[in-house]
Amino acid sequence: MKRNLVNGWVILGAFGVAIILVVLSLIGFGRTAPDATEIGFKPAELTIIPGPTSTPRVTPTPTPDPAMVGTVTPEPGTIAVGGYVQIAGTDGDGLRLRATAGLDGEPLFLGYDAEVFQVRDGPQIADNYTWWYLVAPYDETRAGWAASDFLEAIPSP
Repeated sequence: MKRNLVNGWVILGAFGVAIILVVLSLIGFGRTAPDATEIGFKPAELTIIPGPTSTPRVTPTPTPDPAMVGTVTPEPGTIAVGGYVQIAGTDGDGLRLRATAGLDGEPLFLGYDAEVFQVRDGPQIADNYTWWYLVAPYDETRAGWAASDFLEAIPSP
């Protein structure tokens, strides 16, 4: 025997429960609603962003470095005091930098091919070579005299 579960009393009971839930919800919302006196007109804040403007073109003017006043920039490819050189043409054997200009000078250390130095003094002629006093820009202790036959002038780094 099958019973009919949907009848008038079931539908009427469901509507009754729904009405009770709606009433309870409205009462709950009414208690949490803000006080009517707090609600009022508040003007919106407006931020005005100005439109883009053209930027004037400014040509840079060189500023002289006080430490460089009186120094001469060597011509490209020329070894000169204040310029930079790199060791070249040693076929991987390196170049002995010496305490004094000349082959009799005590070797201080070995400079390697492509190693860069700044020229600080010279030239001096000794033993049929032109000698320049070089200092490594990254280590002031790596300094000595080197023959120009194994040096190549390079632009300032």
